[in-house]
Amino acid sequence: MREQQAAALPAYTGRDLGASWSRERTLFKLWAPTAAAVRVILYATGSDDERGAALLGSVIMQPAGQGVWQARVHGDWNGRYYVYALQFDGTEGEVLSADPYARACGINGRRSMVIDLAAAAPDGWADDRRPDIPPHARAVWETHVADFSADPAGGVPEAWRGKFLGFTAQDTCLDGDPAKPTCLNYLKQLGVSHVQIMPMFDFGSTDEADPDAYNWGYDPVNYNVPEGAYSTDPWHGEVRVKECRAMIAAIHKAGLGVVMDVVYNHTYHADSWLERTVPGYYCRRTPDGSLTNGSGCGCDMASERSMMRKYIVDSCVYWAKEYHVDGFRFDLMALIDAETMNAVRAALDALPGGENILMYGEPWMGGGTCMDTGARPSDKGALDVLSDRIGFFCDGTRDAIKGGVFDAKSAGYVNGGLYYGVRILHAVDAWRDGADGFAPKASGQVVQYVSAHDNYTLWDKLKLVAGRTGFAAPDADLLAQNRMAAGIYLTCHGLPFLLSGEEFARTKNGDHNSYKGPLAVNRLDWRRAADLKPLVDFYRGLLAIRRSHPELSGAAGETAPIMLAMPGWLVGFVLEKAGGDSELAVFYNPETTVQWVDLPAGSWRYLCDGTTARAEPFGEVRSGGVTLAPVSVTILVRE
Repeated sequence: MREQQAAALPAYTGRDLGASWSRERTLFKLWAPTAAAVRVILYATGSDDERGAALLGSVIMQPAGQGVWQARVHGDWNGRYYVYALQFDGTEGEVLSADPYARACGINGRRSMVIDLAAAAPDGWADDRRPDIPPHARAVWETHVADFSADPAGGVPEAWRGKFLGFTAQDTCLDGDPAKPTCLNYLKQLGVSHVQIMPMFDFGSTDEADPDAYNWGYDPVNYNVPEGAYSTDPWHGEVRVKECRAMIAAIHKAGLGVVMDVVYNHTYHADSWLERTVPGYYCRRTPDGSLTNGSGCGCDMASERSMMRKYIVDSCVYWAKEYHVDGFRFDLMALIDAETMNAVRAALDALPGGENILMYGEPWMGGGTCMDTGARPSDKGALDVLSDRIGFFCDGTRDAIKGGVFDAKSAGYVNGGLYYGVRILHAVDAWRDGADGFAPKASGQVVQYVSAHDNYTLWDKLKLVAGRTGFAAPDADLLAQNRMAAGIYLTCHGLPFLLSGEEFARTKNGDHNSYKGPLAVNRLDWRRAADLKPLVDFYRGLLAIRRSHPELSGAAGETAPIMLAMPGWLVGFVLEKAGGDSELAVFYNPETTVQWVDLPAGSWRYLCDGTTARAEPFGEVRSGGVTLAPVSVTILVRE
């Protein structure tokens, strides 16, 4: 469908597309302006393979204006399933489609389900509230639902392992030892503020009936429905809704926020429910009619078109309202136009407390696309028009610290590439000086990180650069590099982010793209977390320091770090509190030898000496100068 044809279609302004349930009747509404006729087919079950499967009949839908078809079906249809059958002029037969606006579905998402959302709620859901987390205390920890609790040693009941309910298990620990916490019990002690959940909407790359199926989930089928593989019963649509909410409520009770990883840039395949209901409208195409492939999946979504933009906005608002989600991470955000991203931001801000909902994403795409005229991709080049509360992952910081992600053996500042110190100087102030060709409006826009689900884990990357064998084997040199990497991005202005398990040297045995599993490679190893407790404690200490010193984040508009003249490739800077008093001195030493540096005037004590980090000052009072341990970050506070 050409740009002009798409623009000519009527846009719907209401917010009631899908199946709106009440005890007396269900109202079905579908936007399908190019259809000649539509009917809704009703079923007793979500598939023909279930006991009691029966076709309950069909109802002809009527035009309702603005391209919408609707049907009222009287009676209580909660828990019943349905699909749409559409006819188009010039084609034979009907096209069957699940509801793109569905809120629940049957197994594998092929039939949509009518649902009473109020009934599909865990106990206490009405009292669930988002935690109030100040900007300077924010730090995001990324995990996958299955990875989080699948380890049999983690103490989670077997039926809940790898499921939404794995997050709800209380007081879990290793070997019955309370000093070795696991899962949520571990996480609430670590000091991060938000848990980013890799795709938890319904995706198509696994069979929900197969308990051994595994995938990261970047293959959307039903955007507004939780994934059935993470529920204890994928056959009954209300179970996944209730259990997903229970997970979020448990995370909130632990004082943490939930960031949802969303993939609005493509669908599982081009033959999606959206494209079945309005063929040619939702996917981008080149002038010759072929699908664009900026996502690497062959079906980029045309976010700049009015009804796709509305779909994305409404979907985010839905998750925020009905699931109490605290933030959104946008996959391949550059494939979404800037106007749509700003519209999402505005819609979330309009919710009670919505201005505290996080928004950030990947400011890149996997290849070329073909946006309609006038649309701008949400990449670093669009920072002039994007809201200053829409953030982006900073690959500049990532690669400067540990080395490039596309060359396994390329070194960064902490592991031999000392010349990256020039770029580290700019990373400290979140690249606000425009040194990398872009200028963030606010430090909070910059997601500072060294590891995420993509590419090698930090530990595996350090192993590969060093040429060391045995990925799981501990290594004193690499532990120092790991501590230094964390010490850098956790003392830079911006929003810190880490892959789950980075803090205990998580390894995937050199697999840089474990999206299809196996689970044994991906799951968090809670015994490793206990064995490498000193590294975990170091991260915990750095996070505590950051919470205690807002000037480290730059979130409150503090002045830029005062850079100190340093010998060689050392980096040093002073951070001032809002009152103007010098508070912290931070030094990075990438050399493999001890270094001596001068201190600013005053008396100073350690918060971090390179191996120990904590919010309370320790060690002897220092003045005049201080030694820096090899490959280390040192933080001092002025007495």
